[in-house]
Formats: sequence, C-alpha cells, structure tokens
Amino acid sequence: MFKHILVPVDGSSTAQLAVDKAIGLAQAFGSQVTTIFVIDPYPFTGVGTDFAYGQAEYLSAATAEANAAIKAARAAFEAAGVSVNSSVVESHAAWRGVVESATETKADLIVMGSHGRSGLEKLVLGSVTQAVLSHTHLPVLVVRD
Repeated sequence: MFKHILVPVDGSSTAQLAVDKAIGLAQAFGSQVTTIFVIDPYPFTGVGTDFAYGQAEYLSAATAEANAAIKAARAAFEAAGVSVNSSVVESHAAWRGVVESATETKADLIVMGSHGRSGLEKLVLGSVTQAVLSHTHLPVLVVRD
C-alpha cells in the first residue's frame, strides 16, 4: 500500500514512537523508508547582529543533534531489518523541509510525532506537525505519546 515512507525525526521520545510505528508499516508493506532531520541554517535572520550564540556554534550544535537523532532512528530501523536512507535537510522552516523532502523522495506517507520539542521552544516554534498537515496533500500518520 505504501511504497515510500518519510519519517522526520528530532531526537524526541515522540519521534522515536513514530519511528517504531514506521518500522511496523515498512515491514507490513515492504516500504522504502527515508528519515530526515531538518535544520534551520539561518535561525538568527531578523534578530540583528548582536546575539550571544554565534552562527558557527549554532550550526555545529544543530548538526551534532541532527546526527545523533538520525543515528538513533537508523539503528532502530536496521535492528528491525528495515533498510533506511537518512539525511539532514536545511530549510528555514522545519515543516517546509518535511514537505519538500516528501516531494523530492516521492514519499507516499509521512509518519511523524504529534510534537517533539517542549517548553519555551515549542511555544516559539509552533507546531511543525500542524503545519505539515496544512501544507501537504500526502497522508500523514501522526503518532502521539
């Protein structure tokens, strides 16, 4: 039924639940799987030139976080015998990176957590899942914790 599943991850426990659900679907349908982590390469746009956390330091930390989340997702898929392609995607908005990646990979299903970040970041960033639901024509399986 589903030939290619896209699974955005962010290192959260909810994203890991989405990975687990995607594993079951991939096994059931023999689906190809792609996992992505979206990084905003220019998070300081519009903030001004005086910020305490520099661009290089941000990109280094974001890349490390992305690699860790991708590595964990890849390990889960491979332990279940599901082959997976993984990539770190740059996009000014996480939801846009997910939607564009789904198009580029020709995914026919997106499996993602209902929320990932918590606290102040969640308030500031808004709901990536809600934006993906609003901007894609693909089916989206939203996994709750």
